[in-house]
Order: sequence, then structure tokens, then C-alpha cells
Amino acid sequence: MTPANETPVRVGVFGLLGSGNLGNDGSLQAVLGYLRAEHPEASVDALCGGPEVVTARYRIPATRLHWYRGEYRTASRAGAIAAKGLGKLVDAARTAAWVRRHDVVIVPGMGVLEATLPLRPWGFPYALFLLCASGRLFGTRVALVGVGAAPIGNRLTRSLVRRSARLAAYRSYRDAQSRDALREMGVDTARDEVYPDLAFALPTPPSPEPSASLEQGAAPIAPSGPPGAVCVGVMDFHGGDDDRARAEEIHRRYLDGTTRFVRALVEDGRPVRLLTGDECDAPVVAAILEAVDSPLVTAAGAVSLAELMKETAAADAVVATRYHNLVCALKTGTPTLALSYAAKSDALMDRMGLAAYCHPAREVDTDRLLEQFRALEKRSAQLRRTLAERNKDITRRLEHQFTALTAALFPAADHVHALREAP
Repeated sequence: MTPANETPVRVGVFGLLGSGNLGNDGSLQAVLGYLRAEHPEASVDALCGGPEVVTARYRIPATRLHWYRGEYRTASRAGAIAAKGLGKLVDAARTAAWVRRHDVVIVPGMGVLEATLPLRPWGFPYALFLLCASGRLFGTRVALVGVGAAPIGNRLTRSLVRRSARLAAYRSYRDAQSRDALREMGVDTARDEVYPDLAFALPTPPSPEPSASLEQGAAPIAPSGPPGAVCVGVMDFHGGDDDRARAEEIHRRYLDGTTRFVRALVEDGRPVRLLTGDECDAPVVAAILEAVDSPLVTAAGAVSLAELMKETAAADAVVATRYHNLVCALKTGTPTLALSYAAKSDALMDRMGLAAYCHPAREVDTDRLLEQFRALEKRSAQLRRTLAERNKDITRRLEHQFTALTAALFPAADHVHALREAP
């Protein structure tokens, strides 16, 4: 409880939240869960991409991140270009005013320091710079919590990301490669820590068919019925920020290889459940459903990571592209193969003991992918045990992350907790 003579700490959350990306929203949900458990007295609101969604789903006030609503649409007409330019000036004032009203601002996870997908410097990198610069100007502590980073080719984008990271009061990363990337960009990361992705802190759905033998640590009994469903997580993948010239070629190759893989599973009599992680992935699902016309192929309508986890928990195996599709599958202990489009996916699979089960999303070789998938299924029981152990360690690491966050951003609350725990 906050003493009557003290005002609640004012916490803001910032990012492309409520904009249709399930991974971003899952990271927000994890941070809100931490705040409500450890700092229930805090007053929380958001500056985000989809304020209506965030308010309805997470019950916190929210403000639109950009003044110009067409910020992420390509501007070709003079009026749209002028509106975008004016929006940059307006956003500088709006962001500064919003930051000034807070004691702490948290950027929850997300790949905010990378350009592994197409990205313009005057889009989100500029918005993040405004946030961190305003925090430094007004004394508001800005925390980049469990974020992703990667080498950036575009000079202006790299400069904005580097400056943002330097201005932040706290930084932690979801893998060691992210910390290394920031260090190579010239940011002092000596005091920065690496923790598992924030989405691993979300509740795990109950197993569809709990097994007493599994709870005792024994190997699961092989099913006697026909092979179960395979979840295939797809993505509207066109390569990264440096692949713009080859974007359509990369997309066609990815879609063709993934479609042939799904068709091969169906020919083996396997039910296939198509998963997405962002609203923009819907056309890929539609294209696969049209190309593989079979009742064995269905599409999941998951609108949260919790729903994605229920899908992956019910599957025999998962093959997925999007990073948080992988997180959901691994967290539920389902044997998983990554169609990897960035180093973050390889790092995640390695951390979970499945480094051998990565396949390049840019060069999908259906025969090789099928070979890897069959090898994955042969080791299913062993891999489930491995994932169970890795998930226990991840839980401990995330508890440490939230303890460190409290110490960095809420020193008064940390002192109170220490007094409570003292003998």
C-alpha cells in the first residue's frame, strides 16, 4: 500500500503494443504481471501503437504513439509526405510531455534495437530516440527490459539506436548476441545483463492430457494411435532491412518451400495447424490453404500468446518462423524446429538445447526440412525432458530479472521488500 502522504509511482510502458504483433503484446503482458504483483501501488499507462486495444485488453490508459495515423504507410503524395514530416515535430513535443509525467518508463522486450525486418530510421528508431532523450532531459528513468538487438547496416538507423541505448537508464537483453551487438555499436554494456525473453514469464497452459509418469520425470509413453497434429507457424517474411532489393524473391522462395512442406505432411496423413504471430501473416495462411486444399490443414485464430501456447501444447511437434511462435512452443515443452530468419532464433534454440533443429527461412529446402523434422520426432521424448529442465532454469533467471528491475527502478520499494524479508 502507498502511504497516504505519498503519490503512487508513475510508470509508463512504451512500444508498438496493441498493433497486431502477439509477441510485443505478450512482452507487455509479462511486465504488467510483474508490476501488478510487485508494485500494485504503481499508476500505469502506455504510449503505444494501438491504444484502443491496449486499454480494452490490459485495462490501462493508453495514448497513441504517433500523431500522424498513417505513420507506417508508404507516403507517395505530397500531402502525405508533408503530414509525416509535421508528425515528426508534433511527436517530439507529445513524447516529451508524456515522458515528463512519469517517474519510470519501461520498454518491454521486443526487438527495438535491431533491423532484422524492414525498418525505416524515421519510424520506430526515431520514436525510441525521442523517448530516451526525453527521459534524460526530465530525469525519468527509461528501462529497455529484455530487448533484442542486432547489427544494423543503415547508418542513420544505427546512430539512432546507439544514442537511444546510451541514454537509457537501464538495459537488459534477451540473448548474449544482442548485448554483443550493442557493444560493437559503441555502447558500454559492462553492467548490462542477459535474461530469457519476457514471454517466458507468462503462465503456461495446462497440458491437454497430464501424465503421471511425466510428472515423476519418466519418459512419456509412445502414443498407440495415429500421429498427432503438427503446428506450422508462418510469417509474411520478405527478408531483413538489408534485403529490400531481393524482398519478393525471398518471400516467394519462403512461401513455396513452406507450402511444399505442409503438403508433404498432409500426404503422410498428418493434421496441420497453421499459426501466425502478426496480423500481416494472414495472406501467407490464405495462400497455403489455397495451395494445399485438404481438410487436414486448418488455421488457428489465436489472438494472444496464451492462445498460441494452447495450440502448441496440443501438438506433437512445431515448425515455426516467428520468434514468439518458437517461444510459445518451447515454453510448453513441445519438440520444435525453427525456420530461422535471424540470429535471435538460433540463439533461442541453442539455449533450449535444440540447436540442431534450425533451418534457414531464406533458403527453405523442403527435402532437408523433412529430414530434420523426422529426426526431431524420433527424439521427441528426450527433447521434452530437455525442455522441461531448461524451462525450470528460465523461470529462475526471470525471477532474477524482475528483482534486478525493482532494484534499478524502484529503489524505495526494494528497500521495503528487504525490510520485510529481514529476520
